[in-house]
Amino acid sequence: MVNFHEVRFPASLSFGSVGGPERRTDVVTLANGFEERNSPWAHSRRRYDAGLGMRSLDDVETLIAFFEARRGQLCGFRWKDWSDFKSSSASAEVSHDDQVIGVGDGVLRTFRLTKLYRSGEFSYERPIKKPVRGSVRVGIEQDEQREGVDYEIDETSGLVSFVVAPAAETQITAGFEFDVPVRFDTDRIQTSVASFQAGDVPNVPVVEVRV
Repeated sequence: MVNFHEVRFPASLSFGSVGGPERRTDVVTLANGFEERNSPWAHSRRRYDAGLGMRSLDDVETLIAFFEARRGQLCGFRWKDWSDFKSSSASAEVSHDDQVIGVGDGVLRTFRLTKLYRSGEFSYERPIKKPVRGSVRVGIEQDEQREGVDYEIDETSGLVSFVVAPAAETQITAGFEFDVPVRFDTDRIQTSVASFQAGDVPNVPVVEVRV
């Protein structure tokens, strides 16, 4: 059995979930009171609680079926993070020039989808591994390209492959929606009809995986 299933957790259930990125930082306080800080992680890792999106017993049944089909923590799956799921700003539509993903050199034909997070003079570039089928738009120097004619997209890895290598010094751009690759962070789900009807939803942690 493959350890990642290219299937999305029901988006209607992840809509009410809580979660976001986490970082790991090692902090050492020196004798003089100053600190030395270092992070072993180049990229953040996201965590969510899938249980908070449950609104009915039918939702719980759907959750349990999805959990069993993934064999608990064994197999990963796609997750829609409603607070961050596209290359554009939250209020805008996806466009082929949302993100710069590379610069042509006349030889390289394959580029990875990325999303840039900028604050002031500092930024972080996040690799996108699970674009949503049919949502990817690609451009070269402001000219939108045609999928299946000018390029192909691998939805399982986030790689864009051009038929002809973009010319040197040309800017490659892309716009897309994307999922987060995750797995359940537990092998057990505990719930009951009585507790759910009383407003007690199950705790179902989900964590991002490296793919």
